[in-house]
Amino acid sequence: MATKSEESSHEKAPLSYQKSIEIKATHDQFIVWREFLWGGIAGAFGEGMMHPIDTLKTRLQSQIIMNASQRPKSIPQMLRSVWVGDGIKGFYRGIAPGVTGSLATGATYFGVIESTKKWIEESHPNLGGHWVNFLAGAIGDTLGSFVYVPCEVIKQRMQIQGTSSSYSSFVSRNSIPVTAGGGDMYGYYTGMFQAGSSIFKEQGPKGLYAGYFSTLARDVPFAGLMVVFYEALKDLADQGKQKFPQYGVNSSVEGLVLGGLSGGLSAYLTTPLDVVKTRLQVQGSTIKYKGWLDAVGQIWRREGPEGFFRGSVPRVMWYIPASALTFMAVEFLRDSFREKSSSNNVVPSLSIERKSSSSVHEVSEN
Repeated sequence: MATKSEESSHEKAPLSYQKSIEIKATHDQFIVWREFLWGGIAGAFGEGMMHPIDTLKTRLQSQIIMNASQRPKSIPQMLRSVWVGDGIKGFYRGIAPGVTGSLATGATYFGVIESTKKWIEESHPNLGGHWVNFLAGAIGDTLGSFVYVPCEVIKQRMQIQGTSSSYSSFVSRNSIPVTAGGGDMYGYYTGMFQAGSSIFKEQGPKGLYAGYFSTLARDVPFAGLMVVFYEALKDLADQGKQKFPQYGVNSSVEGLVLGGLSGGLSAYLTTPLDVVKTRLQVQGSTIKYKGWLDAVGQIWRREGPEGFFRGSVPRVMWYIPASALTFMAVEFLRDSFREKSSSNNVVPSLSIERKSSSSVHEVSEN
């Protein structure tokens, strides 16, 4: 027959267990929201810092649409062209939609990726290792595409226009009509919201989501590959730490280096997909390419393999530091939160709801 002390201990055990479950659930939820926040901030910061290079990449990839009769410019020639025509302002055209889109993508990418990985591992245990990382990264990036793609369309069209004076000069020099409704080129955009409303009026939702599936065709493999490369490099780094513990570095520095490498490699491998996406998005009402397959065919016939890798250097130059900063920020967050959660001060800061005594007895009976 159980003593009173034993009965008391049995009654207390479920309450203690339930508290730990509630703390863990709140703890996990808090981590996810922190990763949403920091992922968004890191993504927006990376875009803001590297936007001039992205402008250079967009100009290089879309120059055949702006002026098909002109010989494609090299990187130094395009740099000079933007500087002479627009000055420093030209490199920062479209930064507002760029930062907005990167904020959404960064938040969903890192906010969703951990929970997705956990769900895949639990529901499909046979899918292990790199497949889980690939699918988690792809799902996170796909969710962000609903905000990212319209921002990308607006950003790229503003980037190729440059400042109003240089765009007006370009239009008059090449006798390009810019009247709304069937013109070969869209009118000048004064800002992010004006551009969005103008595109919506002229082309509807289809205009804002121009190249949506080509964006997914680029970003799904890119996001998946980046996670795969990052996790693989982390595994190698962990093995190196075990063999050479004296050369170990903190996870923030590790995230900076490994994030840069994984982002740069993924960016280069997916450059052909980025070229197709960019051209579909900047062509506006000028239907040069009827669709994704038509764009691939025309680029291959007219420009050869070289056409698919236009802008690959600035694209890689953009993604190495942008990915490095993003992964560094997330690793810093994770480290900081682990340190706080390991201390006793973390429990009072969490919201814990006590269950009624009846629910405790139900747990103990089960």
